[in-house]
Amino acid sequence: MLSCTNCNTPLGAEAVNTHSLVACAGCQGLMRVDAYPALMRPLPSGTPGALVQMDREAACFYHPQKKAVLPCSACGRFLCALCDVALDGQHLCPACLEKAGRNKDIKNLEKHRTCYDTIALTLATISFIFYWVTILTAPIVIYLVLRHWHTPSSIIPRTKIRFVLAFILAGLQIAAWILFFTLMAHTD
Repeated sequence: MLSCTNCNTPLGAEAVNTHSLVACAGCQGLMRVDAYPALMRPLPSGTPGALVQMDREAACFYHPQKKAVLPCSACGRFLCALCDVALDGQHLCPACLEKAGRNKDIKNLEKHRTCYDTIALTLATISFIFYWVTILTAPIVIYLVLRHWHTPSSIIPRTKIRFVLAFILAGLQIAAWILFFTLMAHTD
């Protein structure tokens, strides 16, 4: 799998993750090889799907040489183990899954998420350019933070720091407006 960067001599598993310099068997160059342990593990064999053995067995609609294991819940096409997509207690073929995704028939099929934390922080910081706009944007930011605090922010887990910063900035903006209006009232 791994080879020397100088001479392309294959490196054995004994040269990986030794935490010290190891000499290459081909060029005797010293190197340190750090890799995840999964790199050295053999790949697991997947289920390729059983082949059709007899003429009377049902074949997969998409792979005629593969034995069908069940029908699609939406269209009824026979599917092999490779084509079966189990979702919400149904078994769908690739075409029905794609069609359901386009038509938004499946509620749990998530393609993207709106990052309300980024919207709130952007709105709170951009409004500093035109400060008079903060009289409208600061309450909107507070609303976004409170309304979407528990909404999943991204497919990749993120912290709530954007929400916290947006809330603090919006709070400071509201406090500045309160102070401004208080001072304006006292000057009259």
